[in-house]
Amino acid sequence: MINRQLKCIAICLLACSAISIAAEQDDFRLLSVSESEKLILVSHIPSKTKYLLDATAAKITVNGKPAEFKSLKAFSRIQVKMELRKIDKLGIDLDGVANEIKVSTKDEPQ
Repeated sequence: MINRQLKCIAICLLACSAISIAAEQDDFRLLSVSESEKLILVSHIPSKTKYLLDATAAKITVNGKPAEFKSLKAFSRIQVKMELRKIDKLGIDLDGVANEIKVSTKDEPQ
């Protein structure tokens, strides 16, 4: 009975950790923007891991105000909330979907 409960707890913990990995939000360098397909290529700042993301449905804000996708080209550092999953869009293999893109141009005290 105790082993069964431990297995259930372990499975729940693994499921929760997988869910938290699927939706990440962190700082990235914006390497490339495709306006026609609304794709972005970003590089995770500490690890330099690159991700090609679909940003079609992403909520984009600059300094807390709504912005258009084409305005992203003016910035090199962005914060992205994304879901990592392998998908195909028009024959292009993507690493995931960007749900939210934030840009802050102000220096905020820490």
